[in-house]
Amino acid sequence: MLKIIGIIAIVLICLWILSMIVYFFNLDMKLTSALQPLLAKHYDKIKKDRKI
Repeated sequence: MLKIIGIIAIVLICLWILSMIVYFFNLDMKLTSALQPLLAKHYDKIKKDRKI
């Protein structure tokens, strides 16, 4: 039982450290800005229905 709690604690600490690294280096917005041209290209190809 203690071994399982220790493993869960280690996993949670690793996830917290990873989230702090993403936050500190603003990696989520860097990834979004890298994907934006690809998403825009895909959106531009979609046939749009302009009925009002």
